[in-house]
Amino acid sequence: MSLLNQLFNRGVLGTRCKTCLNLAISRIKLLQNKRDVQLKQMCKEISQFLQAGQEAIARIRVEHIIREQNIWAAYEILELFCEFVLARVPIIENQRECPSELREAIASIIFAAPRCSDVPDLLHVKNLFTTKYGKEFVSAASELRPDSGVNRTIIEKLSVTAPSGEVKLKVLREIAEEYNIAWDSSKTEAEFRKNHEDLLGGAKQLSAGVTLSHTPSRNGSNNSPSRTTEPSNKSVHDKQEYKQLEAPSLSNNNSALNINEIEQSHKNNDVPVGDAQSETRFQSSDVLEKARAAIASADRASAAARAAAALVQNSFASLKLEGK
Repeated sequence: MSLLNQLFNRGVLGTRCKTCLNLAISRIKLLQNKRDVQLKQMCKEISQFLQAGQEAIARIRVEHIIREQNIWAAYEILELFCEFVLARVPIIENQRECPSELREAIASIIFAAPRCSDVPDLLHVKNLFTTKYGKEFVSAASELRPDSGVNRTIIEKLSVTAPSGEVKLKVLREIAEEYNIAWDSSKTEAEFRKNHEDLLGGAKQLSAGVTLSHTPSRNGSNNSPSRTTEPSNKSVHDKQEYKQLEAPSLSNNNSALNINEIEQSHKNNDVPVGDAQSETRFQSSDVLEKARAAIASADRASAAARAAAALVQNSFASLKLEGK
């Protein structure tokens, strides 16, 4: 009985595989004809943009053309693979493992099936191969594991990476040459070669002079930042040069400078605190008054709640007496 089931399933698999492959080949041909018309229309629009001097729009639109060209090339290869597998369906039915000469074609169809939404028949073929060879074989092709056998051109054409500037420039030149447009590509070439800085993370480099000049001292940050800022890089550099010329006099000047800075820091620290203390006391007293008012209102609310509860209890007791 099991032998009959195997023979029956083998015949069903072959029939369904042939049907899905024929449908996929026919759909790919229709899509290629439709894509040819769309590509010609898009190339004509880009030629108009180049002729009108709107190169910025042409640089954006050319990426869509490259994407459509890649899909067209991938579909052309998939069509050949489908025809190859269709011709070898009897071999697939008779052998339990995947034949070595069909491994690249079958693995490429499995890899391309979820990435070619316009050809749903490839998904049915993928499901049939999953039933035939198991999930591990299909996962290896889908995840591009080593020795999976997927065609390298299929992988490149169906990738979602952005095209390089050289490829875009090449396609723009081909379009200009096809429509006989005298287009100067120097501006676009310079734009493609420009390295665009990623500004999402903010400025990455800050000059040392700016950071030193805008960093206030810790002692006088609240009172007078202008009097307590540190020396700039220029003054430090001048002091270093002066130190090389006159070392003894610099030591005396440095000691005097340190004394002046200490005295200035003491002056900044000895600020009157009467106003701050009075303001703090006023704020604390205001907070206490508000807290007392909130407590009093809460007491009144609780008293009212108790009175209401007592009233309800009395009314309930009177109703019970009347009922008796």
